[in-house]
Amino acid sequence: MDSRNGDFNILLGTDSYKVTHYLQYPPNTSKVYSYFECREKRKEDIKSRKVQYDETVFYGLQYILKKYLAGKVVTKEKIQEAKEVYREHFQHDVFNESGWNYILEQHDGHLPIEIKAVPEGSVIPRGNVLFTVENTDPECYWLTNWVETSLVQTWYPISVATNSREQKKILAKYLMETAGNLNGLEYKLHDFGYRGVSSQETAGIGASSHLVNFKGTDTVAGITVIKKYYGTKDPVPGFSVPAAEHSTITAWGKDCEKDAFEHIMKKFSTVPVSIVSDSYDIYNACEKIWGEDLRHLIELRSPEAPLIIRPDSGNPLDTVLQVLEILGKKFPPTENSKGYKVLPPFLRIIQGDGVDINTLQEIVQGMKAHKWSTENITFGSGGALLQKMTRDLLNCSFKCSYVVTNGLGVNVFKDPVMDPNKRSKKGRLSLHCTPAGHYVTLEEGKGELEENGPDLLHTVFKNGKVIKAYTFDEVRENAQLKMSKCGELQ
Repeated sequence: MDSRNGDFNILLGTDSYKVTHYLQYPPNTSKVYSYFECREKRKEDIKSRKVQYDETVFYGLQYILKKYLAGKVVTKEKIQEAKEVYREHFQHDVFNESGWNYILEQHDGHLPIEIKAVPEGSVIPRGNVLFTVENTDPECYWLTNWVETSLVQTWYPISVATNSREQKKILAKYLMETAGNLNGLEYKLHDFGYRGVSSQETAGIGASSHLVNFKGTDTVAGITVIKKYYGTKDPVPGFSVPAAEHSTITAWGKDCEKDAFEHIMKKFSTVPVSIVSDSYDIYNACEKIWGEDLRHLIELRSPEAPLIIRPDSGNPLDTVLQVLEILGKKFPPTENSKGYKVLPPFLRIIQGDGVDINTLQEIVQGMKAHKWSTENITFGSGGALLQKMTRDLLNCSFKCSYVVTNGLGVNVFKDPVMDPNKRSKKGRLSLHCTPAGHYVTLEEGKGELEENGPDLLHTVFKNGKVIKAYTFDEVRENAQLKMSKCGELQ
């Protein structure tokens, strides 16, 4: 399999300081072994963050391997390009031209490294190894940490998938408490983030990460990434519905808002349709236009084709509660088996403004306090879902833990006196699951002992080839919420 991005030059795809690192390792180094983890939480993070993110969803490595590292990624042209760039960049000849020529001549431009990783979609507690990297050719000891820059960018899909899954847990909890079932859970958080991210590629990676947990998206780029780099048994992994934006309402003029609503609703009478209703006055729209003028049309709709009213301004919790109360007076709700109010099945709302993991929690909690079931609402999230995060959210880290120098293996680590949380692991690592279901990372090669059970790290990449790939269906299955012994979804 060849790299799917012919324009990408792996020789330029690293941090500048790594260009000189081949000269810095001890003489006669023949192996460098490094690992990636989401470090355990800092004390200050525990105090400052409402959401703790105790576990992470491992996702996105396969995309990077297939797009950037697989196949013949080293060519004469790329070596020459890098040589010229680095001569100007450093104003000095420090580029390892002979090392890259060696890879081109001895490995036909394929990267002599091996990467072992947990299965994609795995939900792993923080502080455990997620993947390891080592060179397979003694001459290429310097290559292991050269690819760190590209590989650590898995922080982004891991963070999006993890944040998305935490919101799924919140929604599942309140659905169970206020409805007694999880019907429609996979459509409760819709991706509105396409325009709010930094690039087309970010949109594709981020949206696919959210789709690990949910099935609703308006970020089409995510579907493309999944189909190309993972594949699914279904034609597409994400779905949407017809929806209005402010321009399709305001284009009719302020005095014709009712006409805009009626026109759109009639155009999409047999499928769900979402209509933004706050162009002028959301409360008047709900009470007068929807609740009186167009009430007869709404009541003709089926449960499979509901009208979904979308407020898009104001305080999220206050707006949702007021909209529910107004609609509840015009369209009398029923009481479900849990004792919570549910609007008629032909009518629902979607809150798509100001939604992040904290406001989502506040809204469903507030709805419960006012005896409204989570069945009534769907959420849309944009920048907070795909963009409002950094590598520090989960403390993603790549560190060297083992080297071979002069034929001798040495366990190495860092242990900063000013930040014990940054202490790294020692030696060759393995990941195991205890009989009680707890994950444990074993250091210093101790995972080879039989009593620890199988290592959960599997070779996914070796010498330029993707050895093991996961379908998106497998990723989703691995990331599913599971019932704990105490009856909670986790």
